[in-house]
Amino acid sequence: MKPKLVVLTGAGISAESGLRTFRDTDGLWEGYDVYEVASPQGWQKNPALVQDFYNSRRRDVKAAVPNAAHIGLAKLEEKYDVQIITQNIDDLHERGGSTSVMHLHGQIFKMRSCTNESLIYDVYDDIRMGDLAADGGQLRPHIVWFGEAVPMIEPALKEVLQADVFVVVGTSLQVYPAASLLEYVSETVPVYVIDRKIPLIGRQNVHRIEKPATAGVEELLSILL
Repeated sequence: MKPKLVVLTGAGISAESGLRTFRDTDGLWEGYDVYEVASPQGWQKNPALVQDFYNSRRRDVKAAVPNAAHIGLAKLEEKYDVQIITQNIDDLHERGGSTSVMHLHGQIFKMRSCTNESLIYDVYDDIRMGDLAADGGQLRPHIVWFGEAVPMIEPALKEVLQADVFVVVGTSLQVYPAASLLEYVSETVPVYVIDRKIPLIGRQNVHRIEKPATAGVEELLSILL
């Protein structure tokens, strides 16, 4: 049986594919205040703006390609039972070859009803105001906004508790509840952290690789494969 390797990824892994993050820009994302475009209040205030913002993000993701970090993590499946847990809404892990990917914060290529969050549909083009779900609710991006519950955190926690190796790539570990997953990793489990700026982590058995995701994953492969 292959050892279980759980990977938590954040925006830093997709940055090298040209998808910009908001963590380094004072709360701005593509020039927008994050709460204007990624909160229930923003949606209530100006839903058309929120739709336009995510329609643009969807086009960005369609144009992006997986980088060496996405592809490298998929390569780990040769030797490990790999579970990717990502904070990212793009599909670059899947296109990079990973076969088991859990999206904590939703997916840009899915949309759901405003009034029933279990009514979820695939979407590859724009969502327009007036596009309705089967229950008559306005369709919105299937994204977890600031202030909303994170339904995938419980399944993710179950995976983390089974980890034989835990890897963190491209996240500042400042967005909760995602960042709290590290707290549930057994103290005996080796943890590898890859980021341009390693976050403070108060635990033993941490291997720090202070590099961008592509170079860091390359180093990780040389250690683990």
